[in-house]
Amino acid sequence: MSARPRIPQPYSPALDLLRDRVVLITGAGDGLGRASALACARHGAIVVLLGRTVKRLESTYDAIRAAGGAEPALYPMNLAGAGWNDYAELSATLEREFKILHGLLHCAAHFKGFTPLSELDPADWQESLHVNLTAAYALTRHCLPLLRKSGDGSVVFVSDGCGRQGKAYTGGYGVSKFALEGLMQIWARESGAEARVRFNTLDPGPMNTALHRRGYAADAARVSDPERVTPAVLWLLGPDSRDTNGQALEVPR
Repeated sequence: MSARPRIPQPYSPALDLLRDRVVLITGAGDGLGRASALACARHGAIVVLLGRTVKRLESTYDAIRAAGGAEPALYPMNLAGAGWNDYAELSATLEREFKILHGLLHCAAHFKGFTPLSELDPADWQESLHVNLTAAYALTRHCLPLLRKSGDGSVVFVSDGCGRQGKAYTGGYGVSKFALEGLMQIWARESGAEARVRFNTLDPGPMNTALHRRGYAADAARVSDPERVTPAVLWLLGPDSRDTNGQALEVPR
């Protein structure tokens, strides 16, 4: 484990940082998922775009191809309704098409807005934990054999400040992010010192995304675009961070 978690600042990734690496990104239709997919493709990755809205995935696909990136793969999936067999089928498809996986970036998230825990809709609670935690666990578990094949696999869970310090009214979203931090820590410790797969969380800070606007509708003009976060994502997914495992990292404000 790295004693001092730190993302290099500034970080200028090599143009071929992710050349021929296969990277699966959830929530790839918009926000940080889309920005990360474009950045990964720009640096040589073959990107698998996972999301629930086909039209948005196609938009990300088109942007990657227009920029000269390798042809991405589209995998429409609604994590809110996905079950164990759906993740097994996804991993089988990845093995059939690519044989290997180098990176897994969990950007998909469910958050409806701020609510006291005492008034939280039970359905919202269940969906928050399912999308933000259970789906991340199930997808990672099924992809582990492919990640281990790479010898240098990286799993990045996108976290939030409310997952590291409890914040009032964040509801099931806040609880799920707390649990996600624990999931990462346990997996990192189980992977051992000579990990073929490393596990880390990344708090990107406030971003101008649809998820952020659900809680802070008037804040959009005062927060940065997701592109500000992509150097940190590239560092975590690429070989430059191979000694970083089990760390709760954040993007400097």
